[in-house]
Amino acid sequence: MVADLRPGAAAPASVSTGRYTSPMRFGYYDRLSAARKAIYRKSDDIGAIGLPPGAAVATDVARMRRALAAEDRASVQAACQRLVDTLVAGYRVPPIRVRVLARRPSDDYGELHGLYEPEEGRTAARITVWMRTAKKQQVVAFKSFLRTLVHEVAHHLDYELYLLEETFHTEGFYKRESSLANALLAAEAASAAAPQNGDAA
Repeated sequence: MVADLRPGAAAPASVSTGRYTSPMRFGYYDRLSAARKAIYRKSDDIGAIGLPPGAAVATDVARMRRALAAEDRASVQAACQRLVDTLVAGYRVPPIRVRVLARRPSDDYGELHGLYEPEEGRTAARITVWMRTAKKQQVVAFKSFLRTLVHEVAHHLDYELYLLEETFHTEGFYKRESSLANALLAAEAASAAAPQNGDAA
């Protein structure tokens, strides 16, 4: 199930299109019911999120980077799945299946970067991300790809960690997305800079 591609739209399946330029209260807020506005404000009130304590993520972030550069879809998917497994285990939320496909779908609204489908019955939640642009079929830049993956994980956390009834694009949502993506990149950089076994102290 694919959700509305309009900026800020919320639906059972949420998408990221890469066209959100800054965190803000989107115009659709005024059209929400009082109950949905309350959910929106709850999301807005939740700020940055860090990595789960002790989460070892650097290796899989680096593997994802290398696999994307090598245009190896299967290895990208495997690295994404391991990374997401580590995050959901650390946050103690239900699992997510990750699927990496090749070329982004597109329509008059733009290219679809990522898709989150919540858990339904016995079917686990699923994230789908695409590794090539729709028009030129170029491999997506690593940071953009990672941020898309984190964006969809953030939707999962809205439901499963923060127990929100819906997941909206709010200023708080973007703070959570940005802080988690930055934490993953920082962990990768710190690991790369650390002395290896046998190196001088």
